[in-house]
Amino acid sequence: MDTDRSAQLEAPPQLLIIDDEPIIGKRLQHAFGKVGLNALIFTSPQAAMEAMNKESFNVVITDFRMKGMDGLEVFRQVKQLNQKTKVIIISGSASPETVDTAFQEGVFDFLVKPFRLDELKSSVSRAMEEIKGEDGGGIPAC
Repeated sequence: MDTDRSAQLEAPPQLLIIDDEPIIGKRLQHAFGKVGLNALIFTSPQAAMEAMNKESFNVVITDFRMKGMDGLEVFRQVKQLNQKTKVIIISGSASPETVDTAFQEGVFDFLVKPFRLDELKSSVSRAMEEIKGEDGGGIPAC
């Protein structure tokens, strides 16, 4: 097996969390850390996209309404960088039309705040399982 591929399979799964409310990112980072997922948090979508240019992430969890870039634009940029990355949008104020548009464009999941942490964990777990199926294994579920 290719050593780079082997190292990639052994590395902890990567989550990128983008929310302009720092407390949300910190809580999610802590919760996912407890189940063995390495999560980086950003309050700026622009800074998060810079990180995506340097590092690959399995799942991106992004707020929908943020200054400078909304969750759909984050999704579009993520997909330009890595088609395999799954994007989950979280929002406290999304219209049914926005949710429909997000799913039509290929967003993995869309959760409305306030959501239960187990709902988000389940969504991330499903995303990891889908990636695992696409890659043939190597990523544990939550």
